[in-house]
Amino acid sequence: MVSSTSSLEAGFPAVRMRRTRQAPWVRRLVRETSLLSSDLILPLFVIDGDNRREPVESLPGVDRLTIDLVIETGLRAFALGIPAVALFPAVDVSLKSEDGAEAWGPDSLICRAVRALKAAVPDLGIICDVALDPYTTHGHDGLFKDGKIINDETVDVLVRQALTLAEAGCDVVAPSDMMDGRVGAIRTALEEHGFTDTLILSYAAKYASCFYGPFRDAVGSSSALGAADKTTYQMDSANSVEALREVALDVAEGADMVMVKPGMPYLDVIHDVAQRFEVPVFAYQVSGEYAMLCLGAEQGLFDRKRAFQESLIAFKRAGARGILTYAALEVAADLPGNA
Repeated sequence: MVSSTSSLEAGFPAVRMRRTRQAPWVRRLVRETSLLSSDLILPLFVIDGDNRREPVESLPGVDRLTIDLVIETGLRAFALGIPAVALFPAVDVSLKSEDGAEAWGPDSLICRAVRALKAAVPDLGIICDVALDPYTTHGHDGLFKDGKIINDETVDVLVRQALTLAEAGCDVVAPSDMMDGRVGAIRTALEEHGFTDTLILSYAAKYASCFYGPFRDAVGSSSALGAADKTTYQMDSANSVEALREVALDVAEGADMVMVKPGMPYLDVIHDVAQRFEVPVFAYQVSGEYAMLCLGAEQGLFDRKRAFQESLIAFKRAGARGILTYAALEVAADLPGNA
């Protein structure tokens, strides 16, 4: 019998590793990891109005879009084979409040966007954020009282927000707030109200990261947040075992999919979660990661196309099934079948 390790034990010249690298056809044939349009999710920032786009200065090439332009972009994404978009509202300051009540208003900007997009592109998946930060005057993801984010009361209003989004036609609710127990409460409420097919994508391991700055600019929460931080509810970047506990709890509470965020600095966490749990693991190439790649390419430090493809392949190699990236449209357009 030939040992299964015989090929590893053999040496040069019997083994020449470059044989399988010598031509494009053989490199494609033996490639271990592939990146497809169906791996990508496009985040979109929504604003009120008609036929209007607002550039996000800290996110090169990314605009806030009115609902009609969201539909136009959704149609383009669907044509490129991108299966879903993630919607984030840029709420007018006049609608923000201490308790973020606009988050569960049935005629909110995001609910109107969901209904319009689902009517126009019914087979495009719609993922909606469940958190209060775009809606609160203080910029935090939860209710703020006596200098603290209060957990259980926040969970109660997050349930209301999730139900409102499900009623609007959202396919996936994605709690990104990092409150304890919110996945179980949302799952119970969805079941009780007949939304048995609504998926939960939990931001299970969301780290308190410096890479979120451009996103906060895009949704208008950075100025409200000021010098405050979110370290009492988002994870410490030094911890990885804790991430496994967070994921285990969310899966037990009914999460259908889990998220690790940010992406590139936490490839080890993505890998560990993918190896440990039998649920799809998603990664978010967050705004700071995206902006760094854009600026590096702009400075001529590397090729933009190759940099985005290489970074996204890294997520797939680590074990991510789906990747949220602001580069989804341009990457998908260059992939086989679309180029």
